[in-house]
Amino acid sequence: MPRPIEVHKVAIESVTDASGLAALIDDGVFAADDVLAVIGKTEGNGGVNDYTRILADRAFREVLVDHGNRSYDEVRQVPLVWSGGTDGVISPHATIFAYAPEGRYEPVDEPRLSVGVAMSEVILPEDIGRPAMVEKVAAGVIDAMKVAGITDPADVHYVQTKTPLLVLETINDAKERGCDVWTEDTLKSMDVSNSTTALGIAVALGEIEMPRVEEIHRDLSLYSSVASCSSGVELDSAQIVVVGNASGVGGRFRVGHSVMRDALDADGIWEAIRSAGLQLPDRPHRSDLGHRLVNVFLKCEADPTGRVRGRRNIMLDDSDVHWHRQIKAAVGGVTAAVTGDPAVFVSVAAVHQGPSGGGPVAAIVSVD
Repeated sequence: MPRPIEVHKVAIESVTDASGLAALIDDGVFAADDVLAVIGKTEGNGGVNDYTRILADRAFREVLVDHGNRSYDEVRQVPLVWSGGTDGVISPHATIFAYAPEGRYEPVDEPRLSVGVAMSEVILPEDIGRPAMVEKVAAGVIDAMKVAGITDPADVHYVQTKTPLLVLETINDAKERGCDVWTEDTLKSMDVSNSTTALGIAVALGEIEMPRVEEIHRDLSLYSSVASCSSGVELDSAQIVVVGNASGVGGRFRVGHSVMRDALDADGIWEAIRSAGLQLPDRPHRSDLGHRLVNVFLKCEADPTGRVRGRRNIMLDDSDVHWHRQIKAAVGGVTAAVTGDPAVFVSVAAVHQGPSGGGPVAAIVSVD
């Protein structure tokens, strides 16, 4: 039986600040060796050359090594999923998932949050955007579900991944081996890596059938309602974190999910919070949350039609500021207005993650 989980959000006050993680360990909230995963926002540009992700990764892993008994090689296997870019009011932060100390929580029949982590097989440069990557991710998701003790895909409410994207070095590596790649545009490869991963999640959870190669990153009717996929230069496999609810685990946290239908769909965020188990009035306000909301996790995408609720916008035509940054700032503002807290996880490049022009929303709450 999986162990109960602690989930806590900490601020990141500078690029290399991991003091929030260290304080939780020092205070006995959980042990360094029991940290399962970290999902966070860093303050860089969110692009291929966003090295704030690497700096944050190093700082948090150093804390896990210094405060625990795992070797650096063992700590390197812990999924630390960093999404770069805190445009607008989004505040740098990290959400930490760890096993609770033994004996803190008694098992209960009511579903409580459970987490499973896994690493996929190595994803080759030529796999990105193609069925091979879908299959490797799907296999990894199934492995992570087993770790979490989740047998019913309906009990999975959030799957966070980090996968490799393409850079000049890996593009050349594929060419030297006689292979081609989906795109040689490294920024575009971020979107393609995310979308291919999302389809792997959807296949594993039975949301869709195995897609054809021509449907990947093209057929926007195919999507997962629980996938949140990021990519970067710091790894060559899919780091997979499956978050769901399981009976008999115990603990005080629950997770739920919904989708935003468009960039202004605040109701989708509230529905995710309700899905996690909080009772809210028909017209909720952030004051109704108290201190029970741990965090929300969203993906967003500029609507390919160039319109939101019938009104035209120019995000996709703007040559000065990439639409990644514009939609992230917009959805971050909507989300912070709902929660009353700018430290929200909002990530961009959401093709195949939620409905086109919108995106999935997961919420974690404390029910006790």
